[in-house]
Amino acid sequence: MKFRQTDRKKAFISGVLLSLTLTATPFLFYIYKYAPAESGETWETAFGTIEAGNFGNVQAYMHALFTKITFVLITAIWFVTSRNWWKYAILVPLTMFLFQLSGVINHQIQFIDEFDFFYSIPVIIPILLLLIFVSYRVSKRNAVAEVLNADANEEVKKLMSDEL
Repeated sequence: MKFRQTDRKKAFISGVLLSLTLTATPFLFYIYKYAPAESGETWETAFGTIEAGNFGNVQAYMHALFTKITFVLITAIWFVTSRNWWKYAILVPLTMFLFQLSGVINHQIQFIDEFDFFYSIPVIIPILLLLIFVSYRVSKRNAVAEVLNADANEEVKKLMSDEL
């Protein structure tokens, strides 16, 4: 009986964390406003030095970076939490967003969309494998929860009926 309470508590906490993450994603778009808009190459922060790379300034770099991070985050959450049979089709836009994110992070390129796809494969493949593994684990736990829910519903029906 105690493990069901623990599972319920864990599900509640993970649901709250997921909700907070999804609620916070629109604010990621506006982080770039805190970066300096002057035409500077670097910005010293508490997290380290941020370089503008081939962008005009650090603010433009931060805008491009957090736009891509937001799309990767939302699409990854969608993939991990989806129960539909077509969920692996979500990997197509997720791969595209990861490819674009790797283009923004790589300071050596001049244009983001001209970054060769084959250079990003060593970065993208482990992330996709991790997401598939996490999705498998989440769906496995959901299957156990559905079985327990069906058992509980059956017990409630027995209790409510006259067939004790």
